[in-house]
Amino acid sequence: MDDVAHAAGVSRGTVSRALNGGRNVSGAAQAAIDKAVRQTGYVVNPHARSLATQRAMSVAFVLSEPQDRLFEDPNFHLLLHGCTQALADNDVTVLLTLAGTSEERKRVSRFVTAGHADGVLLVSTHRGDPIVDELLAQDVPVVVCGRPLGHERDVSYVAADDRDGARQMVTYLRSQGYRRIGVVTGPPDTPGGVDRLAGYRDVLGDVPESLVVSGDYTQASGEAALHRLLAQASDVDAVFVASDLMAAGALAALRRTGRRVPEDVAVAGFDDSRIAAACHPPLTTIRQPWARISTEMARLLLRLVEGDENAAVILPTELVIRESA
Repeated sequence: MDDVAHAAGVSRGTVSRALNGGRNVSGAAQAAIDKAVRQTGYVVNPHARSLATQRAMSVAFVLSEPQDRLFEDPNFHLLLHGCTQALADNDVTVLLTLAGTSEERKRVSRFVTAGHADGVLLVSTHRGDPIVDELLAQDVPVVVCGRPLGHERDVSYVAADDRDGARQMVTYLRSQGYRRIGVVTGPPDTPGGVDRLAGYRDVLGDVPESLVVSGDYTQASGEAALHRLLAQASDVDAVFVASDLMAAGALAALRRTGRRVPEDVAVAGFDDSRIAAACHPPLTTIRQPWARISTEMARLLLRLVEGDENAAVILPTELVIRESA
């Protein structure tokens, strides 16, 4: 590092900052340091850096769901890939860990608090999830994906605007002439379950409870929920489903009952995952900005590790119209 500083004509401290994210480094200094690094052949010694900074140079990507959800839900893969790419630019490794059971949560908590990770990217939290309190009690930097119900003031988070996205979708369905619109919500202890239902009600007001059923974001639960909805309200002409995966299940249920989409019942989802375009018919849905969510989660976590205060980022969603509604 001294050789790089000499070649670039800057201080050793400036080189250190440039190699650790470039904070408070001018463009000219950064360019000179990058050139000096190439000239000298300098490479970072991760072990020496860890000893000097007292950091692991890794973060834990914690999925607080059963293991099979990782392989079924494509949104988790998008988040993991995006966070990995964003943190790789800062030479930080992402460690995938699962915390779907109490034993797994304890194991993850022990792993992180032992210093093996500098912070946690926490995905798919439920209200009252003890892992949030356990990590905060140990002063572990945490960034949550989605609004952390009950912890909005305690922890940093990045979320799509679920409520506004639901409003956009239900408003669109109304504009297309649908009047008997049902909803398949997510679990009521999750931010998507709460906020997407709230957005639906913002547009439709107090609807009969027969029009509201819930699932758990799996395809099987979407199929089962749609059968319940049809049993309670056989005259629905449209249904807003709070995830694309559940919407795929809803489409299967409608096919089983002989109903055509969208001629008999329109179906709309939420996420714009790869499943949406692959459905038959392709799914009208709400697009979440997965790349931006990942980038912002990584950015907030790096800032927390540096000692910054908690922050929240809420990102806009977008209506995507396809053939299902």
